[in-house]
Amino acid sequence: MVSFAPEIILQVGKLPITNTLLHTLFVDTLLIGGTFYLNKKLALIPTNFFQNAIESVIETFYNLTESVASHAASRIFPYFMSFFLFILVANWSSLIPGVGTIGVKEHGEFIPLLRGTTSDLNTTLALALTSAIATHILSINIIGIKDYLSRYFSLNPINLFIGILEIISEITKVISLSFRLFGNIFAGEVVLVTVSSMFAFIFPLPFLLLEVIVGIVQALVFSMLTMVFMAILTTSHKQSH
Repeated sequence: MVSFAPEIILQVGKLPITNTLLHTLFVDTLLIGGTFYLNKKLALIPTNFFQNAIESVIETFYNLTESVASHAASRIFPYFMSFFLFILVANWSSLIPGVGTIGVKEHGEFIPLLRGTTSDLNTTLALALTSAIATHILSINIIGIKDYLSRYFSLNPINLFIGILEIISEITKVISLSFRLFGNIFAGEVVLVTVSSMFAFIFPLPFLLLEVIVGIVQALVFSMLTMVFMAILTTSHKQSH
């Protein structure tokens, strides 16, 4: 049985350290460590397959960003790529043998030491809030505070009503982003645990492959929606009309 809430592994003062938080630190370590390793191996003229593959992926994603937000591609791309990489590594690393299966028993209940961080609503909500806050800060920096506020506030009653709907829309974006990612990953975790508890070999493999696909799709959906929201809010409100 998969717990809806993350399990607390230890307590540091008043701060509870959960298994999803430990997995977040694991993902951060992989990304930061990988960045330092790649930085040392980079060549001006790449000769190895790995660097060529990485550069090809980054170029493809940058071209995609340019096609959607040519006016601010260089500003939006770092957010787009950061969200994609973090969520992808988090999703895929949670499928590593041992994550979710190695743990301890307390009061007759199994508590895994590591659990996929994107199966925790706290993580997905934090990612959605970060996406929303970064989007609005970027919007103010690019189009200016006056143009930014004119999207939501106006002396014209019709435009003011539209502005209120826009504010409600921003709130629903956070809810939608967080619950979409959480729901898909948590559901996949439940399916894998259920199938693996009934069949030890072979049969769970198709479900594992499905989760690999879901992992990359969800990373793409979250990061691309963030990119689109940023593209919309960094376009002048006057130009959009």
